[in-house]
Amino acid sequence: MSAKSHLSGEKINRFCHLHQSTEDLIKKVKMQRLLGQKTASCFQMCVGMDAINKEDADYAVSFVAPADAEGIYYIYGRQSCDTRKLEGCEIDVGNRQFGGHEALMVFDNLFVPWENVFMCGEYDFSGALVERFAGYHRQSYGGCKVGVGDVLIGAAALAADYNGAAKASLVKDKLIEMTHLNETLFSCGIACSAQGHKTASGTYLIDLLLANVCKQNVTRFPYEIARLAEDIAGGLMVTMASEKDLRHLEIGKIVEKYFKGIASVSTENRCRISRLVENITLGTGRCRLPHGIHARRRLSADSTNYDFSSGKY
Repeated sequence: MSAKSHLSGEKINRFCHLHQSTEDLIKKVKMQRLLGQKTASCFQMCVGMDAINKEDADYAVSFVAPADAEGIYYIYGRQSCDTRKLEGCEIDVGNRQFGGHEALMVFDNLFVPWENVFMCGEYDFSGALVERFAGYHRQSYGGCKVGVGDVLIGAAALAADYNGAAKASLVKDKLIEMTHLNETLFSCGIACSAQGHKTASGTYLIDLLLANVCKQNVTRFPYEIARLAEDIAGGLMVTMASEKDLRHLEIGKIVEKYFKGIASVSTENRCRISRLVENITLGTGRCRLPHGIHARRRLSADSTNYDFSSGKY
């Protein structure tokens, strides 16, 4: 089964689609490629794809399936600095307690019970499904990206303390700007939630225009917050010796001496906070930034739900 690309006219066979259907309660779906995110930490996978017209009806499928079901497998992705997790060190990892991962998620003739199927060929509803899913996804960025931003702002402020630069006005200005950008994102998330409305089904739908605004800001603000954090943390973040060097019997005392910050803070703690900033802005934690921009959709007249006629006189 292949669908014809509406852009190139070529037939492609990469997206989740209905492979065979029977009259009993079992449906079988097949897909060759689907990029999944944080897959191995989920017990149930909710899958939804869209179709543009009747010719694509077999691609209008949505269902839920156990993450370890037969017919689902994952090809683990790579992240910057990911092999540090295998080196037996604690400091160089940056964030030793938390992290994430990505994987190529493949459905290979997966059987799905009919009671777990939400959509099967109803292509007329695929546009609304994608729009509403995207809206909720963009709303959530007003929380998840802001949470990481809070950690990064705190880490930058602590790095400034350890560097002895916390009282400098330019450092304070940068921290204030970071906070302003982060809280603006949070405000967008709150706004699209508060401006939501009840639907006929009884569920609440967020304000799609404000959710899009939240998303647009997420494609820019976290990058600026990260840039300012790197500026405050200083060059030590990318020139610092490894934890093994710090622990070395001979050169460890040299590292201890020359990477020292203010007298009241150990060199080890200064290294730890520098690695945390590095992790979030350059290392494995940096994947949160492309996550925020990769699903960007421009604010076009047909995607914002904005009534332009209301401003015409």
